[in-house]
Amino acid sequence: MTRERWITLLVVSAATAMLLLDVTVVNVALPAIRTDLGASFGEMQWVIDAYALTLAATLLSAGALADRIGRRAVFAAGLALFTICSALCAAAASPVFLDLARAAQGIGAAAMFASSLALLANEFQDAERGFALGVWGGVTGAALAIGPLVGGVLTDELDWRWIFLVNLPIGGLLIWLTLRSLPESREERPRRLDLAGMMTFGAACFLVTYGLIRGNEDGWGSLPILGSLISAAVLLATFVAIERRNETPMLPLFLFRIPAFTGTAIVAFAQSVALYPLLLFVAIYLQEGLGLSPTETGLRILPLTLVLVVVAPISGRLTNRWPLRVPLTTGLVLIGVGLLLMRAVDANSEWTALLPGLLVGGLAIGVISPALAAAMVSVLPVERSGLASGINNTFRQLGIAIGIAGLGTIFESQFSEAPGLRVGIVAGLDSVLAVAAATAFLGAVLAWPLLGSQRSTAP
Repeated sequence: MTRERWITLLVVSAATAMLLLDVTVVNVALPAIRTDLGASFGEMQWVIDAYALTLAATLLSAGALADRIGRRAVFAAGLALFTICSALCAAAASPVFLDLARAAQGIGAAAMFASSLALLANEFQDAERGFALGVWGGVTGAALAIGPLVGGVLTDELDWRWIFLVNLPIGGLLIWLTLRSLPESREERPRRLDLAGMMTFGAACFLVTYGLIRGNEDGWGSLPILGSLISAAVLLATFVAIERRNETPMLPLFLFRIPAFTGTAIVAFAQSVALYPLLLFVAIYLQEGLGLSPTETGLRILPLTLVLVVVAPISGRLTNRWPLRVPLTTGLVLIGVGLLLMRAVDANSEWTALLPGLLVGGLAIGVISPALAAAMVSVLPVERSGLASGINNTFRQLGIAIGIAGLGTIFESQFSEAPGLRVGIVAGLDSVLAVAAATAFLGAVLAWPLLGSQRSTAP
């Protein structure tokens, strides 16, 4: 493999790891951010949701833009925007400023994410492509896994602002390498941008998230909340109408007539709703309920990530031996079991009460992640694999955003009715775990018949 290809693989993997790290690294730092900026619980939720929502809303359009004007150009622009917004996040003096900077950072992340796999696919063919995608998947998986620990160490040893400041030298170096070494590529006949679809989809996602986050505080029957939720439904219906009539839609709705594709999307969404938002509520329990430091919190979440790192390669090698619905639905069921095991926590528990659930959760993600990656490129013809991957990643980010908003509403409601801090946190965590487990089980039930006997075609 040539030096230029190694540089492409290094740059794309490092940039994608950086943007995914910013999904999980923030969770452990949120209590410190809340104290420093005087943020409300809702404003704290937006630190995660603003990033996830803009990433989800612009991901598919960023991919179309990259095909049109050039993958390297869009990748470099996304890197620049992400790096600049990281500096703005670090400089934030108010929760609103931080949330707005995180939203802009999510747009940069979408540009990077959407063009990353296309850059690799353009440079690597046949067996080399499989190797490159394996390295990319391993690096990005490790980034998600170590996020809580990295966030804890930076927050404790330096300051929460350093979870964003570390992106500056890395981002600057990657921009330089991108412009200097990465080749440009674009589609000969690119899709047209679906701006109407992107705007209605993004607005609908924002309004439903806003309604869920503000519902407890403003009142579920209040005009702002009812208006936001009704408007979200109208905009979603408008989005569907636009996509049905558009010759080059952002989200081709006919794909959902393919049962295996719909089943994969359900798994991606249910997994993200059920598990990834729980890192926030577990961090709140460990720090504000048990009084642990951010680093101690990251270390106690580490068993989940260690099991994930061990199991995922084994599961990946076995993926081709089973129909995809076996590891995908088994993974969702294991997520549900792990969440129910965590409900052993009560007001007198130590952190070890979470340990069985964390271990099963790590096993679940280790089982499901390789199969989900294989499913993304297997349920549609190879020429549509990029689109399938983009749609599924959109559903994953939407799951995180909706999960944070919806489960946060449940957590806050239970917490506010409890007689004490620790009792309230435990009550909120218990309710969130029950709803998240039900989501995982429901996802497994819905996805099983849709996935049928579909098998992986990945090498």
